[in-house]
Amino acid sequence: MTVDIHRDPWGIPRLRAGSARHLAHAQGLAAARDRAWQLEVDHRRLRGTSAAFLGPGAVGWDVLVRRARLAQTARRCFLALDDATRAWVTAYTEGVNAALPQAAREAPEFADTGVTPARWQPWVPLGIWLSAHLLFTGMPGKLWRAEVAHRLGPEAVAWFSGGDVAAAGSNGWLLTGEHTASGAALLAGDPHRYVEDPGCYQQIRLTCPEFDVIGFALPGVPGIPHFGHTGAVAWGITNAMADYQDLYRERLRRGDNGVEALGPDGWRPTEHGVETVEVAGGDPVTVEVIETERGPVLIGGPDDPEAISLRHVPRVTGALGFAALPRLLRARTVADIDRALDAWVEPVNVVLAADTEGGTLHRVAGRVPVRHPDNRQYPVPGWDPRHAWEPNAYEPLGRATVDGLAVMANERGLAAPLGVEFLPGHQHRRIGELLAGASGLTARDMEAVHADTVAGGAGALLEALNRLADLSPEAAGLRKRLNDWDRRMDADSRDATAYAAVRAACVRLLAERPPFTALSDLAAQGITPANGDRPGAACPEALRPWLDLGPRVAFALPTLLTPGTVPGLDPDAVVRAALDEVAAVGDEHPPWGERHRLAAWRALPGAPAFDVGGLSGDADCVLATASVPGVTDLSARGPVARYAWDLARREDSRWIVPLGAHGTADHPHHHDQAPLWRAGRLAPVILDDGRLTHEESIPVGASTAVPRPAVHRRTVEGFGTVTVVPVDPVADLDLIHGWVSDERAAFWGMRDAGREGVLEIYEFLDTLDTHHAYIVHRDGVPVALFQTYDPAADEVGAHYDVQEGDLGVHLLIAPPRGPLRRDLTTGLMPTLVAFVLSDPAVRRVVAEPDTRNTKAVERALRTGLELGPVIQLPHKRAQLAFLTRPEEG
Repeated sequence: MTVDIHRDPWGIPRLRAGSARHLAHAQGLAAARDRAWQLEVDHRRLRGTSAAFLGPGAVGWDVLVRRARLAQTARRCFLALDDATRAWVTAYTEGVNAALPQAAREAPEFADTGVTPARWQPWVPLGIWLSAHLLFTGMPGKLWRAEVAHRLGPEAVAWFSGGDVAAAGSNGWLLTGEHTASGAALLAGDPHRYVEDPGCYQQIRLTCPEFDVIGFALPGVPGIPHFGHTGAVAWGITNAMADYQDLYRERLRRGDNGVEALGPDGWRPTEHGVETVEVAGGDPVTVEVIETERGPVLIGGPDDPEAISLRHVPRVTGALGFAALPRLLRARTVADIDRALDAWVEPVNVVLAADTEGGTLHRVAGRVPVRHPDNRQYPVPGWDPRHAWEPNAYEPLGRATVDGLAVMANERGLAAPLGVEFLPGHQHRRIGELLAGASGLTARDMEAVHADTVAGGAGALLEALNRLADLSPEAAGLRKRLNDWDRRMDADSRDATAYAAVRAACVRLLAERPPFTALSDLAAQGITPANGDRPGAACPEALRPWLDLGPRVAFALPTLLTPGTVPGLDPDAVVRAALDEVAAVGDEHPPWGERHRLAAWRALPGAPAFDVGGLSGDADCVLATASVPGVTDLSARGPVARYAWDLARREDSRWIVPLGAHGTADHPHHHDQAPLWRAGRLAPVILDDGRLTHEESIPVGASTAVPRPAVHRRTVEGFGTVTVVPVDPVADLDLIHGWVSDERAAFWGMRDAGREGVLEIYEFLDTLDTHHAYIVHRDGVPVALFQTYDPAADEVGAHYDVQEGDLGVHLLIAPPRGPLRRDLTTGLMPTLVAFVLSDPAVRRVVAEPDTRNTKAVERALRTGLELGPVIQLPHKRAQLAFLTRPEEG
């Protein structure tokens, strides 16, 4: 059996396999080949280790994800998956691991940074998903609202209701057959996110006997979760703008038993630890990781007046919704899509779908917990029982009937009861205007909608300009020019630049006026405690953009320019000053595209970004290449993909991404789609086998896993063959957990760790060069857990004089299965000693059993170890024992 990889003329992979599991393996392999550096960066960002090669600029994110415990949450969610979904995800990571080493050798970023690709554990795709969506809800906006209410009063929060500054958005629309040339539905849209190089979406086709799907994959995640077409049914999503993550104010204190948190039932112990973030070109950063009964603490700690913790559904329940992903691939009707999305957890989305039978679907998918209304607005006190979540209770999700045309664009629509901040609806209204009453439309006609540049928010500023009287000739001329302007933010429009200049001046001048100056330094100040005392805990660097005044004023500009909104503020005076300022510069403005260019994020300090050229559009256009007025005319956010799914003929569908299919900058398919994307056009979806290039056929067996080879094998006469194999933290989890949680393993110290804790421990050991774990087999039967370590890199090394060539060992004999044969340890120990001493660098074996574990001490003596001193370790009183390599000759 083989997996076949083909490429279309754009370099987009078409993968074909004999089963869904083998296809998942192939998808992971293709993702690693095409996006090796991107996968490595996302993997390390998930673990909070990216600053080790990206430098000080990445520290803020690493600290945040460690405090949020994203990696641990991903492990928890992975272990909670059903068996079939867990195997499917595992196959994907096996594909990544199979291809990543060679792909890394071909990607220059690895050589430039000296980074060696890290092995993926099967839970990593869930962690990539969590990391990508941690700030998807605008959850940090609760910090902003709390600070505004504290400084300006609760009524001031409504002044900034123009939408959250960093909320991810999208456009999506569905046309039923009466509007189309074919009589079948058309589904189109474009997700808006921060633009990355390489892009955050990957075009792909996945084919096996069970399904044949085209769509956009997220590199690092199996399947096609957001935008796909199976041939019989197609779907797309937008951000519902729902609020499903809570922030809790926490009061913490240090006690004899660690850190405690004040909850509804008084002071309760927390989970507490300390981690270190390594920083390339800087000093290591120590991170105190604390979790209360509400959730992980993101801001502050026990030395601050208050801290802030995060509560969200995956952390609480272990459910992330990954079971929906393979179900979407197998869908044939909108009813199948609907059932699949019943398992969806987060992010909460609005979904449109249509099938070839004429069915349509318009619904919200995800889980929004039931709790006090204030939880959606601000950080709430964790010690107040009124703010606890109702156990296992979730808000009802909206549905709507599609009557000819349905549009979703993050406006206050189906998800209105679930959220706080929504976009003002400019894109929603404009798409409706362009499509209402239209007929005979095709997928190609959707390009004109995607590329529409009418500035939906321009009316508020123009109305304010027209309220002004007694203007100077220069100001009057500029106002006339803007009134005559067609309101299109086209790249070649100089009028668009003039409008943007006046808008930017308004933002800057407003931010300099009372009462807004009270909000000008929030990012540098601490988070205000509930009682108003100062100083508060410092806001983490990764959350500070939500506290910046400039973007908040920019996106609230239509509201702030409305007379009477802000007491004591004369908005007309601000607009007049802005108009005079811009008019004084003269009327020669460059084309908008000279100022409005793409600023894609690249995860390599100093790496030049690819210049796609001048952009049309802006934040309030359907072509949402968003700038931040008053801050920058560059666009960091925009359509990270566009699609038009044709339900009559899938081959007539169209799609595009900002750059291209491949992640390496000098690859021919790195930026070949950029000219089309910049122009608002779409590339054809190529399904014709005759236009594909065969890349490779890869033999696969019943399992896609690459078994870990034995590192030592020895046959002992009268005992059997002993094999020593490195631990696979996931594959061996059930075995190890059963052993370490057995009553006989009390001295191993892991009886209460749980499966999640055991996985975390052995996966951590798997990443170290100084510590190693092995399963010992006797005639193919697992009988022991054997671990080795460098004492100089372990706590033990601080309590005795470590000699060069010392190697520490731990041995856990498996619980008996039937009568325990007396010769087990007698037969094992010589083999394990021979294994350890097979490394000529090892001069002395060191053991340190608990002094109460008399069986282990006796076993050491029988093996020939000599007793040393007794030492006091943090978790036990240990008896040191040593075995020196015999002198040769």
